[in-house]
Amino acid sequence: RRRLAPLNEDNGRFLLLAALIAAYLSAGATVFSALESPSEAAAQLRWNRTLHNFSRIFNISLPELRVFLRSYEAAMAAGIRVDALRPRWDFPGAFYFVGTVVSTIGFGMTTPATVAGKVFLIVYGLFGCAGTILFFNLFLERIISLLAFIMKACHERQLRRSGLLPPNFRRGPAVSGVGSLVGWKPSVYHVMLILGIFAITLACCASAMYTAVEGWNYIDSLYYCFVTFSTIGFGDLVSSQNAVYQNQGLYRFGNFVFILMGVCCIYSLFNVISIVIKQVLNWVLKKFECRCCPKCHKSSARLGRRNAITPGARLRRHNMSMDTEGQYDSDTEGRRLSGEMISMRELMASNKVSLAILQKQLSETANGYPRNVCINTRQNGFSAGVGALAIMNNRLAETSDSR
Repeated sequence: RRRLAPLNEDNGRFLLLAALIAAYLSAGATVFSALESPSEAAAQLRWNRTLHNFSRIFNISLPELRVFLRSYEAAMAAGIRVDALRPRWDFPGAFYFVGTVVSTIGFGMTTPATVAGKVFLIVYGLFGCAGTILFFNLFLERIISLLAFIMKACHERQLRRSGLLPPNFRRGPAVSGVGSLVGWKPSVYHVMLILGIFAITLACCASAMYTAVEGWNYIDSLYYCFVTFSTIGFGDLVSSQNAVYQNQGLYRFGNFVFILMGVCCIYSLFNVISIVIKQVLNWVLKKFECRCCPKCHKSSARLGRRNAITPGARLRRHNMSMDTEGQYDSDTEGRRLSGEMISMRELMASNKVSLAILQKQLSETANGYPRNVCINTRQNGFSAGVGALAIMNNRLAETSDSR
C-alpha cells in the first residue's frame, strides 16, 4: 500500500500561515466586537429615542418618517449632501475616482450609477489595477536598490573608520578582492526599519496638512492616512471633498502626492514585513520538525542529514555538500544510506545554475553592479518566484537563506 508523502516546506508554511491568519482574524474580531459593540448599541438606542420624539413632536407617523429617511440614505449614496460639496463627476472628481480604483483604495464615496459606467469600470479596473500593481513592484525594486546603495556606502565608511579598507578604496572590480565586502548584502531588518520611519514621517506630515485644511483632529487624520495608504479605504473620511478650499490647487496637488507616496511606501513596507513573517514561519517549521520527529532527527544527525532540506538551510547545504559528496562511492549508495529518493548530487546538478545566478544577483545588487545575467536553466521561469517576494528574496540578506 502506498504511503502518503509528508508535507513539504511550502505546504507546511502555507497551512501554518492559514492557521495563524484564522487565529489573527478571530482575535481581531473579538477585540473589535468588545470595543465597538457597546457604542453601536448606545447609538442605536439614542437614534430610536430621537426618532420617536421627532414623530411625536411634529405629528408624523413613523412609517412615513422611515420612508423619508430611506430616500435620504439613497441621496447620500448618490453623493448628495446637505452642505455644498464639490461635483463628483467633473474631471478632477473623476480623476480622483479612477485613482482610487486602480490603486484599490476604493473609498466608495463615488460609484458609477449607469450601466455603461459599471461595464466600463470592470474593463478599466482590470488593466488599471494590474498596471498599478506592476508600478508598485517596480517602485519596490528601485527603493530597495536605493537603500542598498546607501547602506553599502555607510558600510564602506564604517570599514574605513575601522581600518579594514584602504583610504583610497573605490567601488569597482576591486570589491572582489576585499574580504570584508565579499558577499555583503543589505539587511531586511534595516530596510524594514528605514521604510517604517519613512512611512511614519510621511503619515505625520500628511496628517498635519489634513488637520489644518480639512478641520479633522490629528488622530482622525492619522487614521485616514493609514486607511488610505494601506488601500483599505473605508470611506468614512475622505479628503478634498469640500466645494472650496483655500489654495485649492496646491492642496489637491499635495493630497495627490501624499497619497501616491504613502501607498507606494506602505506597499513596500508590507512586503518587507511579509518576508519577516515568512522567516518566522520557517523557524517555527524547523522547530516543529526537530521536536515532532525525534527518531528521524537522531538518525538524520547520525547520517549528517546529507539530503535533507530544511527551512533556512538550503544554501548552507550547497556548501556542505562539496565536502560530504566524496564520502559515498555512488549515488545509489548515498540514497540507500540516507533513505532519500533523490541524492544531493542530483539535486545540486539541477540547482547549480540557478544558485549561481541567485548568488551573483545578490552580490551585484549590494555592490552596485548591473544585473545583466542571462543564462538558460533547466528550471521554469517561476523557479525564483514572482512579484514582490521574488524582488525581496533576490535583494536582501536574511531572505537568501530561506529560499
